[in-house]
Amino acid sequence: MNDPAPQPAPQPAPAPRRRARVRAPELIGKGGWLNTGGNELTLADLRGRIVLLDFWTFCCINCLHVLDELRELEQKHSDTVVTIGVHSPKFVHEAEHTAVVDAVERYEVHHPVLDDPELETWKQYAVRAWPTLVVIDPEGYVVAQHAGEGHAHAIEKLVEELEAEHAAKGTLRRGDGPYVAPEPVATDLRFPGKAVVLPSGNFLVSDSTRHQLVELAADGESVVRRVGTGQRGFGDGPDAAFNEPQGLAPLPNGRIAVADTVNHAVRAYDPDSGAVETLAGTGSQWWQGSPAHGPALDVALSSPWDVAWWNDRLWIAMAGVHQLWTYDPATGTVEVAAGTTNEGLVDGPAAEAWFAQPSGLAATGDRLWVADSETSALRYVERDGDGFAVRTAVGTGLFDFGHRDGPAEQALLQHPLGVTALPDGSVAVSDTYNHALRRYDPATGEVTTLATDLREPSDAVLVGDDIVVVESARHRLTRLRLPEEAVRVESVAHRTQRAATDVAPGALRLDVVFEAPKGQKLDTRYGPSTRLLVSATPPELLAEGAGAGTELGRDLVLADGVTEGVLHVSAMAASCDDAPEIEYPACHVHQQDWGVPVRVSSAGVGRLGLVLAGLDA
Repeated sequence: MNDPAPQPAPQPAPAPRRRARVRAPELIGKGGWLNTGGNELTLADLRGRIVLLDFWTFCCINCLHVLDELRELEQKHSDTVVTIGVHSPKFVHEAEHTAVVDAVERYEVHHPVLDDPELETWKQYAVRAWPTLVVIDPEGYVVAQHAGEGHAHAIEKLVEELEAEHAAKGTLRRGDGPYVAPEPVATDLRFPGKAVVLPSGNFLVSDSTRHQLVELAADGESVVRRVGTGQRGFGDGPDAAFNEPQGLAPLPNGRIAVADTVNHAVRAYDPDSGAVETLAGTGSQWWQGSPAHGPALDVALSSPWDVAWWNDRLWIAMAGVHQLWTYDPATGTVEVAAGTTNEGLVDGPAAEAWFAQPSGLAATGDRLWVADSETSALRYVERDGDGFAVRTAVGTGLFDFGHRDGPAEQALLQHPLGVTALPDGSVAVSDTYNHALRRYDPATGEVTTLATDLREPSDAVLVGDDIVVVESARHRLTRLRLPEEAVRVESVAHRTQRAATDVAPGALRLDVVFEAPKGQKLDTRYGPSTRLLVSATPPELLAEGAGAGTELGRDLVLADGVTEGVLHVSAMAASCDDAPEIEYPACHVHQQDWGVPVRVSSAGVGRLGLVLAGLDA
């Protein structure tokens, strides 16, 4: 008689992944709470729930991308996850409470928001960049941090893991969250973005928050028609839908090009027939490594914010990747025209220039003017031999802004979103965060102020001797007579208020921390899957270590004699499913840009750690 075959011993259930346990600091902000029905929240109130902190500021296109990335996750896990937006301002205007209230409505933020104008909670969590996401477990411990975009998939995997772990421990509490929707306000427009004048004399306005185009009569007030369902969507034909449309531009064939921003697409609207057609974009966001030229309907775009017809092309202000692209209707193709995707202010040949969230365009005969919002700059593109070059008229970089008139090299703007060509060859700038309309005259090199007491002007159009301004935060068009003399205002100048990191002189180790999501690994099938780009302002700050590479760590050397500056770090990592049986593994790109103010001190640190995903041990 044969003995029975030995049976394998039962295997214990896999233990939960061990994680660093760091107690989450309390949530503090002098601006108070929004979307809570007037209630103040504490971490104790949220115990038992998975808390996702989203450190954001409303000027930042990457932050707006993350708001959209998180919508599906928030809905799917609404009974276990509480998202808290921590609004942490870059610009002075963003520290105004009413501006934060407006932004929360404008971008349809459907979770509680803590207004932190003095960056108190930002500092407690050692945040270094917008956007940053922090995950807190149901017991009140920080378990992960993610900077930049592309992390929704990783966070959802972590949420599922935390749900299972804490349900088993009895520490997970399900139920409705603390979000309380504000009362809706009835206006004909709600945070309009851009406008054009139609051949009929009527205005066409992008009604961004209501996801529509609105035709207004020549009085700028009476509604003639609305185009679009009024709900977020992406569809052509009789049930056309938009998603936060912004820029508008007449095309030679009489149609109007529309920058359909959150759909990452360019659409065309026919004012005669009412038809809507998609010209460019797939509806998905462009990521590093994706095609940057080709058939327009096959190439992804990234948050197109404005459009303008110039040099037989439709030029696109691609705010999401800090570039200008063009669409050629003759061939039905798109391509990059200027910019490298690096964020900053660098002039020169178009292919080498850096932009920072270009958001407004205006064409004149020999120049394409650009409102480069994050550098608070007015820039332009012009012919240069057989190609194009980028120049700066007003602005110095990412961290200097204000309201100062005078010679262009000293003048200051604050996050402008629009630019308008004037009959005399000068341009009007919708100086959004200064609530002003400014003017730059290339003939004299002077900057003046045309009008103040506007509320977040985002665009302007000429009508005879008048200029009609889109007052986005007053939800209306405002008609002004172009003044013969400029308004005088008191000059102010600001720098972005973020505490500098003290670093030791000489050698500085830079480490970008990246932990692939559970079940994924770095994708090395086609070469390195990581990228690191380092530069500095001023450039002289770095004696060694500037430039591009594929390792997420680098040894830098700070130059002697330079005592402070900003390190600009751009990192990207691509991870894919780690399972041999999956024929077509899903891949995800994670990317972020940091601008880290540093101060050289003998007591400073010798290592700078930046978290792309995970926790810095």
